[in-house]
Amino acid sequence: MTRPAAEASVEPERHTSGYRLEGSFRLIEIELRDLRQLFNTLDPAPFHERDLDPEAEAYIVDALREIGSAHAARLVFYLPAPLVQDPEAQSLDLAVHNYFRFRAEHAGRDLRTMLKFGSASLAIGIAFLFACLSAREFLPPLLGARSRILDEGLLIIGWVALWRPLEIFLYDWWPIRRKQAVLRQLAVIPIDVRSR
Repeated sequence: MTRPAAEASVEPERHTSGYRLEGSFRLIEIELRDLRQLFNTLDPAPFHERDLDPEAEAYIVDALREIGSAHAARLVFYLPAPLVQDPEAQSLDLAVHNYFRFRAEHAGRDLRTMLKFGSASLAIGIAFLFACLSAREFLPPLLGARSRILDEGLLIIGWVALWRPLEIFLYDWWPIRRKQAVLRQLAVIPIDVRSR
């Protein structure tokens, strides 16, 4: 997919980000020879429920990220003139919005699953740390002078058990949340189908 070259008579002002500015919208432009280019060819679902082609999705998501959430964006698909009046072309906005709405919901489920896993891991890690700290209290009298290595080892392994849950709660959820925000924005982005 290539971004179309603008016609001189209708070229909107070019913005420094590389995305054309038309009114108050930054344009994410995709030129298609056929609507099938936009969708996953192996998906047998009805038109409004089809998955986008992974490369098309990646391009659209990356473009919106580049434009940034502070700017309004519009998705523009260019088709050969005879295809613009096709019923599928006329309902392209519904198909694209449905797809990104589904992907946003899926990202939300992924986030909830990760946070549940993090909560369960944190509970297990805290219980394990408590067990290690308790063992540090009871083992030294039994082992005598050789207990120093075991004592330090129990302390270290107890804290290491909390590493993964803390990583989830401090870092891992941010990228999923950001992706979900972009997908939600794409689920309602204005879409135009224009002839080329």
